[in-house]
Amino acid sequence: MTLLARLAAIGLVMLLAACAAPDPLDEQLPDMGDFRLSFNIVVADNMRQIPPSRNATSEEWVEILTSEIDRRFGAYEGDRLYHIAINIDGYALAPPGIPLVLSPRSALVISANVWDDAAERKLHEEPEQILVFEGRSADSMIIGSGLAYTREEQMQRLARNAARQVHLWMLDNPEWFSIDPDAARNARDAVAAIAAAAEPALDLPADATATPPAAP
Repeated sequence: MTLLARLAAIGLVMLLAACAAPDPLDEQLPDMGDFRLSFNIVVADNMRQIPPSRNATSEEWVEILTSEIDRRFGAYEGDRLYHIAINIDGYALAPPGIPLVLSPRSALVISANVWDDAAERKLHEEPEQILVFEGRSADSMIIGSGLAYTREEQMQRLARNAARQVHLWMLDNPEWFSIDPDAARNARDAVAAIAAAAEPALDLPADATATPPAAP
């Protein structure tokens, strides 16, 4: 399935999908071993819009996701430097719909990479592609996200949820950061509980979130 086809499939799911994105500074962020954030790199050169959607520029997405990655990971003071590099693959910012009939939800698709600065290498072979939804709130469930939130509020909620999902992926690989496996498992469970409360669980079409082939 092509990337455009996958994004279109995601768009269809969002029409049927419907919690706020907690501020990471209000969360009890778990121990991350020797992790200290060095470079925080976000690019959106090949970003696609998933209809139906409000418009947002690449520069706007880069700014807000960079801010949320720094907000979640910037306070860690481990002894080893790591780089987080993210490509924004696609997005949808739900426009106003017909309440209780057609209330599309917002989504963000990213590909994440983590690099070890001292070793000068990436810690995994393939980018981790992550799909996040905006989540529910009392207002958005009734009147839809496009009516309940501004475009900027939708982007912040998505970026915050995406940063949390990157954190979960990193906790799935505790050996990268010399974290005790049991501690990492407990930490992941705690972060996952927050994620589950902030994002809806959806059944996606087959291959909807598969990593697209690298550009030639």
